[in-house]
Amino acid sequence: MKPRTLSLSLALAFALAPAGLVFAADNQLTAAEKSAGWELLFDGQSFKGWRGYKKPAMPDAGWETKDGTLRTVAKVKGSDIIFEKKFNDFELSWEWRVTTGGNNGVKYFVTEERASAPGHEYQMLDDVGHPDGKIGAHRQTAAFYDVLPPAADKPLKKPGEWNHSRIVVKGLKVEHWLNGKNVLTYELGSPEVKAGLAKSKFAKVAGFGDKIAGHIMLTYHQDECWYRNIKIRELK
Repeated sequence: MKPRTLSLSLALAFALAPAGLVFAADNQLTAAEKSAGWELLFDGQSFKGWRGYKKPAMPDAGWETKDGTLRTVAKVKGSDIIFEKKFNDFELSWEWRVTTGGNNGVKYFVTEERASAPGHEYQMLDDVGHPDGKIGAHRQTAAFYDVLPPAADKPLKKPGEWNHSRIVVKGLKVEHWLNGKNVLTYELGSPEVKAGLAKSKFAKVAGFGDKIAGHIMLTYHQDECWYRNIKIRELK
């Protein structure tokens, strides 16, 4: 049997943690996480629970599972995918990496009822090597894409290295986290969000910016991107 490969962050955690603490291997939950209500959105080997956006099944191309990761296949006719279940108040956690010049994103509050702009996007980008990064911070990693920028001192890792991200939604409050740091907090319907929306490409999209129970989406942008340890817990 092939030995399980641990992520670097997990290996370091094992080395530095006090005796007795229990960690999960990639794409698994500890007993404590299960007790806290976490559920996996990716089991490490299949597309269980996922399908194409506005499609009954996964797209024919653009996605594969390999070596415990869910990844995009670049430069093919791929499309966005969504998790079938909808979420209202939640904490979403995942690890990701992109190649040099890479672009991807995780969307939430996703609805299939709009013709375009299905939901808010947590941007994932090579800020230096991708053209979007040069437009401004509102297009860079951990931004509420095209609406609000993250903190200038966000701890983004280099292309090819694993990042850990979180989105927390509770009521009208939304938080974007990157590698253990809260880099953006906004309130739906606030003057700040309204001003950002008015200047964005979503200014004329009816309902965009509203709180809804929606799907989680992984976007497809023709670039290679890897995901692992995608998990979520509903908040009450």
